[in-house]
Amino acid sequence: MHEFRQIFETINLGLVILDRDLKVTGWNRWMELHSGISAADIVGCQVCQTFPELTRSSFLRVVKGVLAFGNYASYSQKLHKFLFPMKNPHSSYSQLAQMQQNCTVGPLRNEQREITGVYITVQDVTDFVIYEEKLVTMAKTDGLTGTYNRRYLDQRLQEELDRSRRHGSPLSILLLDIDHFKKVNDTYGHLDGDYALRGIAAELRRNLRTIDILGRYGGEEFCCILPETPFEQACILAERCRAQIAATPLCCIDHQLFLTVSIGVAGQLPDDTLDSIIKRADGALYQAKHQGRNRVCCLTVLMETADA
Repeated sequence: MHEFRQIFETINLGLVILDRDLKVTGWNRWMELHSGISAADIVGCQVCQTFPELTRSSFLRVVKGVLAFGNYASYSQKLHKFLFPMKNPHSSYSQLAQMQQNCTVGPLRNEQREITGVYITVQDVTDFVIYEEKLVTMAKTDGLTGTYNRRYLDQRLQEELDRSRRHGSPLSILLLDIDHFKKVNDTYGHLDGDYALRGIAAELRRNLRTIDILGRYGGEEFCCILPETPFEQACILAERCRAQIAATPLCCIDHQLFLTVSIGVAGQLPDDTLDSIIKRADGALYQAKHQGRNRVCCLTVLMETADA
């Protein structure tokens, strides 16, 4: 019995034991350390009195099911985040204030095989959650500019097209290309070119709303998806972005650069697909560059239809 007690107190898991009245009869050292509640203060108390938020979750239903049928139940972090609210003990506290937990609830039986209570295991999975979130972010983000990548942009544009059709709301996109960017790389080197790309992305972010979606669409090409934005407002925004970028020096390693951009604007048409709206924005961008660069080309709906 002493050996089992040693395991109970030293295992790197939270272990909680409840009787049939949901009073705490066991609370190991791991739970003491991470909850800040000593065993002496909680043993003999109703667990829901100490953690009243448990009554507002599925906890009571799950525990009653285990007590009645002797089954096992799990609390997945993906669905519930955590069972017992505890401070994140890791350096990732600024990202997640609460410890993320996977929990299991199982029956405890006496020698007559009668269910006398339940045990709960609590596993800290915060580091796994942070790592998984980093992987998800890396999968959809351009590593240089911190904006979204082409694959994620296409996915979001399709989602926004579908949503726009469903609700009858406007949708526009901007396709932007940095003018004479090859000359920047050839003159100053690719490192300065990288600084310039990050600077352009930063200037675009300053002009966009939180619901807008910005990504790097190609080497020196960016795409902005503008939900709930009529074509005319998108043209105004594009001109504001163009003017601000042209007037703002971009800081490189030991000097500043002034760059300009050309922008094509397209608004959604009723029968648009992902390819068709991108094709019109690309056509408008081509016209902007053909007309001398450092300008915005906003084709009318009639001209867009004719060009499609």
